[in-house]
Amino acid sequence: MPVATLPPDSHAPSQPPLRPVGARRVVRRLLTLVAAVAVGAGLLAAPAHAAPPTVDEIDAQIDKQWEKLEPTIENYNKVRSQLKVNKKKSADLQKKMVPLELESALAMNRVGDIAAHYYMRGPSQEIGALLVSSKPGVLGEQLVMLDRLAQQQRKQIAGVLATRDKYNRQKQKLDALIAEEIKQQDELAATKKQIDAEIKRLTAMLPKTSVRVEGCPKIDGVLGSAAQTAIKTACAQVGDPYVWGATGPNSFDCSGLTQYAYKAAGISLTHFTGAQWKEGRAIARADARPGDLVFFGSDLHHVGLYLGNGLMVHAPRTGKPVQVSNINNQGSGIAGFRRPY
Repeated sequence: MPVATLPPDSHAPSQPPLRPVGARRVVRRLLTLVAAVAVGAGLLAAPAHAAPPTVDEIDAQIDKQWEKLEPTIENYNKVRSQLKVNKKKSADLQKKMVPLELESALAMNRVGDIAAHYYMRGPSQEIGALLVSSKPGVLGEQLVMLDRLAQQQRKQIAGVLATRDKYNRQKQKLDALIAEEIKQQDELAATKKQIDAEIKRLTAMLPKTSVRVEGCPKIDGVLGSAAQTAIKTACAQVGDPYVWGATGPNSFDCSGLTQYAYKAAGISLTHFTGAQWKEGRAIARADARPGDLVFFGSDLHHVGLYLGNGLMVHAPRTGKPVQVSNINNQGSGIAGFRRPY
């Protein structure tokens, strides 16, 4: 019997189109690959978490900030030392001016008395008294004497006034200088406050550990008495804290320590690195010996007391007490050596 076939437009139920199994596997693999690439790209783009800075790194940051702060401190020391000197000069001039002002006032009173006398009575009576003299030549002598006396008074008054005006001018200059230095001191203090805030922030990041420092080494060779006393004094301060502007006996800044050490040896140094540089005589590095001052930076912002063999004792900075260090480890470089005796 022949098999019946349905015509093309029959209403037989439709079947979903068949998809090859291999195609589905390829799509899944592509999706997996795209997802993996996306995740990998995200990991590469994500910022890496930097490791927290070490103690040495923080210490180096503080040292770098200190390079900015220490010149300000030494400039402050300069202004303060100048201010102290000029205030003393001003006070001394003021004392000298007191008797000068009194003398000039008395002289002016005498001038006023003479002027008032002649205004009220006129010169006729004095001239008449001179005319009644019976001795020949007396009138001429008396007139010459009066003229000389008047000249002497004029010179005396002029001299007093000239001296007084001289001291007044000097005092005005000093007062103006003191006012300017006070202004500079306030500005420097404000600058120091700003940098101190940054130093304080960095210092707060350091762990709370005690700083142990080694004492001074034994000094070889023969030393002069001044150098020996200065070294002994400075080395006795090892471990004392750094405090800016301090000159001892329990805390120091760099120029305060060298000033304190040489004061014990009977040698006066100004509490300012720039002045100490001028107060000593230049010494070549090859000729440097224990007791010399070693300076750092083109602006001479730091100073230490040389111990020989590349070592010095100095007051480094806030957070670092008076200690012995290698002179070649100062970031700003050696400016030179000076011998203050």
